[in-house]
Amino acid sequence: MAQEDLESKYRALRRTVGELQSVVVAFSGGVDSTLVLRVALDVLGAQNVLAATARSPSFPPHELEGAEKLAGLLGARHRLFDSDEMSDEDFSANPPDRCYFCKRELFNKLAGIAAEEGLKSVAEGSNSDDEGDFRPGLRAAEEMGVRSPLREARLTKADVRALSKRLGLPTHDKPSFACLASRIPYGERITEEKLARIEKAEALLRGMGMRQFRVRSHNGIARIELGQDEDMTALVEPRARARISAELKSLGFHYVTLDLEGYRSGSMNEVLKQGGTDSTADRNGGSKRVH
Repeated sequence: MAQEDLESKYRALRRTVGELQSVVVAFSGGVDSTLVLRVALDVLGAQNVLAATARSPSFPPHELEGAEKLAGLLGARHRLFDSDEMSDEDFSANPPDRCYFCKRELFNKLAGIAAEEGLKSVAEGSNSDDEGDFRPGLRAAEEMGVRSPLREARLTKADVRALSKRLGLPTHDKPSFACLASRIPYGERITEEKLARIEKAEALLRGMGMRQFRVRSHNGIARIELGQDEDMTALVEPRARARISAELKSLGFHYVTLDLEGYRSGSMNEVLKQGGTDSTADRNGGSKRVH
């Protein structure tokens, strides 16, 4: 029955993509947008599809390079453009609906690219699981007529991974990623300096073999979240612990902590669910990318 349900959703996805006629895909190189791009290429043909990726301080260089390589692997036309969300005070002030302002700016740029390229639609990669969390960016998509084929076909994250594996996509088991701004609690100002500090801290852990993790930045405190499949002992072994502490402090963090609950998507939203977003709660309790 599960396989039949997945087949039904896949057919729905192809029908939805077919309705687009021609499309600019907001492409991060993550598991979701990669599936959207692959199906768009299959259904519409490469001449009717453009992958577009934003250069931004909140999108790490290694992710940008990965998106470029992946677009080439899939045979997609690919365009890079600069995102200007940091110049938007509504974004950099970091309110709970910050993603709305980021996505609004992003989708405006993509709409302009679509017009330049003579393409009829813009699509992004949210899946149906995203409806269960606080996702202001979805409101921007709906307001601007940006299509979300995975959501429309009711594909969950697990469905996306299963279809990606079936289609031979290298992203089928890629860890989830969200923009670096999601590491900063609501109410604490987003700056390029903070984003660069977080990017370097996460690069250190990635270089130590970690795959699913986050370094959340709480007003000078680095809170490390590790995925359940990661080996926590690799970080708390004395030499590794000393190295991580020293290197993160050299980046400007005052304290380095390990979150015993581990990695969970949208952990900065937990303070919203607890009913408050005052500055103390934001700094001490925690509370996304998208991309």
